[in-house]
Amino acid sequence: MSTAAPTPRSRVTRVPKRGVYDRATIDAILDEALIAHVGFAVEQQPYVIPMLLARVGDRVYVHGSTASRMVRKLAAGVPACLTVTLADGLVLARSAFHHSMNYRSVVLLGDAVLVEGADERAAALEAFTEKLLPGRWDEIRGPNEQELKATRVLAMEVSEASAKVRTGGPVDDEEDYALDTWAGVIPLALRAGAPEPDARLAPGIEPSQAVLDWAAARGW
Repeated sequence: MSTAAPTPRSRVTRVPKRGVYDRATIDAILDEALIAHVGFAVEQQPYVIPMLLARVGDRVYVHGSTASRMVRKLAAGVPACLTVTLADGLVLARSAFHHSMNYRSVVLLGDAVLVEGADERAAALEAFTEKLLPGRWDEIRGPNEQELKATRVLAMEVSEASAKVRTGGPVDDEEDYALDTWAGVIPLALRAGAPEPDARLAPGIEPSQAVLDWAAARGW
């Protein structure tokens, strides 16, 4: 949980002033992001797969089917890159060239390892569920033996990572500030709609408080 100097390959080189390397920032972005994109190569062919992620301490977990090629390849020690991005706003400038986005992103580099220990696997599966909706794990049936056999969990250490963050308004060329063009930022945020019941939900079952709280906190 400390501030660590980046490695040469994880250092932000394009607009380096936006690079952030403290664990508090990196962890906060990983924890807020729902989807990670995991990149790896198989026989020199690159692949990038979107996956649910969850962080527990110094490890980021992803999971997949035992039949997944990605899981098999990563578990064999193929170098991996995990990235997440949070879009915070559209940055509208006075010129086309200076349009941008406010964002927070993390790039995590390293090798994924297969989680073998039963306790750590169970903790990771709980973390995935709680990542989707805090409090949900205690409301549902946990995975049974057959489901556990069909699922593989992979972990990457948060040891070689960097964040990149853009905030603020547009930065135009000085002469463009005289243009009669609106410029500024349109904020973006994840918004929840009203919970929609499953078609086979038994009559009289209402959303739990955890469901209502999560949706309400995100604009419902």
